[in-house]
Amino acid sequence: MNAKQLRIVFMGTPEFAVPSLRALVEGGYNVVAVVTTPDKPAGRGLKIQESDVKRAALELGIECILQPEKLRDEAFVEALRELRPDLGIVIAFRMLPEIVWAMPRFGTFNLHASLLPEYRGAAPINWAIINGDKQTGVTTFLLNHEIDKGAIIGRRVTPIEAEDNVGTLYDRLMNMGTGLVIESIERIATGDITPEEQPQEDGNLRPAPKIFKENCRIDWSLDGERIVNFVRGLSPYPAAWSTLHRGDKELPVKIFKAHFEARSHSAEAGTIFTDNKNRIEVACNNGVVSLDELQLAGKKRMPVRDLLLGLRLDEQYRF
Repeated sequence: MNAKQLRIVFMGTPEFAVPSLRALVEGGYNVVAVVTTPDKPAGRGLKIQESDVKRAALELGIECILQPEKLRDEAFVEALRELRPDLGIVIAFRMLPEIVWAMPRFGTFNLHASLLPEYRGAAPINWAIINGDKQTGVTTFLLNHEIDKGAIIGRRVTPIEAEDNVGTLYDRLMNMGTGLVIESIERIATGDITPEEQPQEDGNLRPAPKIFKENCRIDWSLDGERIVNFVRGLSPYPAAWSTLHRGDKELPVKIFKAHFEARSHSAEAGTIFTDNKNRIEVACNNGVVSLDELQLAGKKRMPVRDLLLGLRLDEQYRF
C-alpha cells in the first residue's frame, strides 16, 4: 500500500512533536486529524494558551483538530471512528485507552526519546545524561496496555557528547525522530516490519520517572563527574539547584553549567573556594566542581564572572 494513502491520526502536545507533524503534512502524508490537549489558561494574566501541536496544525491547514478532556469520552471516540483511521501516531501525549490505540487498522505507534527498553517513562532525555550514558536515541513502538512496553518497530542512535545538556540533546532527538517516524510509516504501509517484543520485567533496565523540583537538589558529597552530569541532565530546565548559606541567610541558586577538576583537599563537601573575580569552586567528594553559569533567585542567568561583579563571597558562605 502507498504510505501516503494511509489515513493518519496524529496525537501530541509539546514542541517535541511538531517537526514530525510538519514533515508528515509537508511530505504529502494524509493526516486526517490532530488530537491534542484542550486550551488552558497559563502565564501572567492566565491568557488562554494553545498547545504547540495545535498551533502547528492550524498553520498547516489541518481542519480536524480534536481536544478531548477525557480520551474515553463517547463523542471523541465516535469522532475518531468517523475518520476511519488506518494508523495512529503518538508523540509526547497522554496514555491512550485501548479503545483509541486499537482503533486504526494498522494500530498506533509511539515515538519515544530513548533506546527502549531503557528509560521507559516521562523523562528519558534527562536520565540518560544524569546517568552518564555515552549514547541514546529514539524508538518507535506499537502501543499496548503498558506504558512504553510495546513491540519495537525501529530505532536510531546518537552519541551523547560531553558538552550536551538536555536542551541540545532534546533538539537533536526531536529532529532525528522525524526521520524515524517517516521510516516507520513507510515500513508499516509495505508490511516490512517484524516488531521486536520488549522484555517486560528486568531489574537491570533503568527507568525514566518524571522529575520534580525536590529531586533537582545537588548533593555535593557525590563524585564531581556525577554532579556535573546531574547539572547537564537538568539544564536548562528544570535546572539543578542548591542553597547558598551564610549564617541564618539562605539564597537558592540554579546551576546550568559546571565542570569538574580532580583535586586533593580536606574541605567539607559544599565548601566554596573563590577569587571573587572569575571562579567559584565547590568542594565535592573527589575534587571541586567549578560553576560556569548560574542564577540567583530573582536574577537572570549569567556566567560566574558576571555574577561576581555584584556578589562578594567570603569564607562564611557555603553550599
